[in-house]
Amino acid sequence: MNESSNSATKKMTRKAVGASTIGAIIEWYDFFLYSTASAIIFPKLFFPSADPYISTLESFGSLAVGYVARPVGAAIFGHFGDRIGRKNALVITLWLMGLSTIVMGLLPTYSTLGFLAPLLLIIARIFQGIGVGGEWAGSILLSMEWGGNKTSGFMASLPNAGVGAGQLVASVILGLFIALSGSQFYVWGWRLPFLFSVILLVAGVVIRSKIDETPHFQEVQASKQVSALPIFEVVKSYPKQVLLTIFLKMSEHAPYVVFTVFMIGYSVEHFHIDKGFLVTAITVASILMCFNIPLFGHVSDRIGMKRVYLIGVILMLLWAFPYVALMNTGIPSVIFLVTVLSMFPHNIQGGAQPALIAQSFPVRLRYSGAALGSQISAVISGGIAPIICTYLLHVFGTIYAVAGYIAFTAVVSLIATVLVKNYTQLKENPGTGTKESIEPSIQL
Repeated sequence: MNESSNSATKKMTRKAVGASTIGAIIEWYDFFLYSTASAIIFPKLFFPSADPYISTLESFGSLAVGYVARPVGAAIFGHFGDRIGRKNALVITLWLMGLSTIVMGLLPTYSTLGFLAPLLLIIARIFQGIGVGGEWAGSILLSMEWGGNKTSGFMASLPNAGVGAGQLVASVILGLFIALSGSQFYVWGWRLPFLFSVILLVAGVVIRSKIDETPHFQEVQASKQVSALPIFEVVKSYPKQVLLTIFLKMSEHAPYVVFTVFMIGYSVEHFHIDKGFLVTAITVASILMCFNIPLFGHVSDRIGMKRVYLIGVILMLLWAFPYVALMNTGIPSVIFLVTVLSMFPHNIQGGAQPALIAQSFPVRLRYSGAALGSQISAVISGGIAPIICTYLLHVFGTIYAVAGYIAFTAVVSLIATVLVKNYTQLKENPGTGTKESIEPSIQL
């Protein structure tokens, strides 16, 4: 490769990383804005009830609907991502997420429209879920496949840090409008963070439209290995890899939703802690997340992705009961500190996870496999986590039941992580009986 070509490749790599990361920030801003709103806004405005337990359960149910829709998005965009390329699929997901969020900000509330208000909110949430279901895998592949084999963990972790950055932007914008609107927050102030998405949407589409398709996918096209039905093929040929992906992600996803959604609502309701104070805690945690995830992605390139991920899973298991005990003190300063510290076991996993999952599948089926496994996991771990925790608390009458749930997800992920293999360790393609010729040789 001559100097001019090498320079052009490096320039496009930087653009691809920027486009995938910025796009991820925008899409996760939309998604996490709803998550926080489901704890502090929607129970009051869209799911009013004389019983706070019922209101909370209904609001968290609408949150779960978005997660249920994510595998649908994974199937749709996994198909197109492995058929027509990563870039084109990602532009569509951005439009879908952005428009859904803007619609939410324009919806009448229950007091104006009655039962149609939560119904329309749920429909918009479904489209959000479909969009983000295709986003995660595509963004990490866009970055990882433009990077080198020796830095795949770091490159794939950058868009995953966009998850934290999206949470950060959502927390900052929400906190800003809580402060600006004051007593009018539940009248009109809550709408502004959702409408703010229009600015992010335009910026994201412009940036993503200017990048080229990844070299790995171009090789798949050149070698005529593009699958006709990638979702069906990955399920048929790599069912074990899909299942292990589902389970290994549980200890990263479920606790994160517990930390940032359920426990926030719990602290507001039981200890009467100011919602703005708790949003600030999430903001600080999100800032650290933006740095920690790429850091541990880099570490995973040095000592192995599986090894780093196992460290994160074990720490999550050990943290479960101390975390709940400290949160249950009801002391604002302790809750603030613990909310920030709770992100570290998650961040360790978040740094190693993207490449660990992506490299479990061959390039030509990678979008479909990574998307399907991760998004089914999002349903059975993250999406229903607040509902499970609300139910456990209601039935057992102790918050320590939530700690047991966190510990359970960690044990499941520990087993799955031990069993998962890099695709290059699978000697043959189960579907054809032949070796793939274009797979990078990278060790987990």
